[in-house]
Amino acid sequence: MKILMLTALAAVAVSVLPASAQDDAVTVGFPLALSGFVAPYDDGPLKAALLAIDDINSRGGLLGEKIISVESDTKSDPAQGATAATDVLGKAAKMIMVTCDFDFGAPAALVAESQNVIAFSSCAADPKFGVQGIGKNAYTMSTASISQGATLAEWAHNEKGFKTVYILKDTMVEYTKSVCDSFEARWTELSSAESIVGRDTFHGVNDTSIASQISRIKANSPQPDFVMFCGAVNGGSAVRQIRAAGIDLPLLSSESMDGAYWLAAIPNLSDFYVAVYGSAFGNDPDPKVNDFVKSFSAKYGVAPVTGHALTGYSVVEAWAKAVERAGTFDTDAVRAELDKFTAEPLMVGKTTFTPELHINVDRPMLIMKIVNGKHEPIERFITTKLPKVSF
Repeated sequence: MKILMLTALAAVAVSVLPASAQDDAVTVGFPLALSGFVAPYDDGPLKAALLAIDDINSRGGLLGEKIISVESDTKSDPAQGATAATDVLGKAAKMIMVTCDFDFGAPAALVAESQNVIAFSSCAADPKFGVQGIGKNAYTMSTASISQGATLAEWAHNEKGFKTVYILKDTMVEYTKSVCDSFEARWTELSSAESIVGRDTFHGVNDTSIASQISRIKANSPQPDFVMFCGAVNGGSAVRQIRAAGIDLPLLSSESMDGAYWLAAIPNLSDFYVAVYGSAFGNDPDPKVNDFVKSFSAKYGVAPVTGHALTGYSVVEAWAKAVERAGTFDTDAVRAELDKFTAEPLMVGKTTFTPELHINVDRPMLIMKIVNGKHEPIERFITTKLPKVSF
């Protein structure tokens, strides 16, 4: 039903013909959430993508042409995605980058698919963002949500030695549901179903208070070793409520809880673990990531809000590599080169695509620990048993 709805949104733009691009330039389009509650997730990837464009242009451009960018605001509304995509494609965009989520990015990507234009999501982690859910021209720079959940389960079990867990899942978007579901599947394999001592859900937007969920965690007997927290939008509010209620259990979460922007209300938060693409704090174990943070900070005056910025840089980086190898901007030729990527070294990490799978499932994530409100890197880690990809 969701795919049918998204296809209908895209249909309004099928017949739109792009305007002619500048003779000496190639255009990349950004139909993104420039405003609204999704904007924080798109801001860093967009700025990083523009930084990548600057870097390429400083080296003479792409196939001898300068890259120019055009932007259009989806206003954090999936229904506006098709309109925004139509806008940038009408300005001759040869590739577009869409929002960091399947639900919010797919409408724009479907418009690009209808015009045979490559569409990258910066970090949509649902495997449906690809051939099966959108079409052959749709890619995402994310590590799949199913891999993230399995990785967190294996790290918590094998590296931390945790024995029991309480799972708290935000049901607002497919991403958080998928992370928690894959976590539970891998955790059960490593331990047992009985070691999951409780489960609960909340809605990140509708449930401004999670007092009932907190009461159930506190009443649970026995108490778990840790809480697997699959939160995203307003996740910081939920964590604040958990800690304010006196629950000091370790919390484990995924890249949707990256960054320090949500820590203002919990300035001394500790015992919070998060899997991210890379550190936005200049202390990544990989010097290349720290150099990126310095370049980003020099350009914009502030560091990236989250490590998601790495995915935006890598979108432009990957597309440019494929264009150079193809020797043309032709979509079919560029797609053929992208589908050959095997552990391709990109800013976000080694990246693999195939004609059937346009998302990464085996790229390690950086595990970080928040101690007194500060992020400390621990290690990069990936599950040893990759989950089966389903669409």
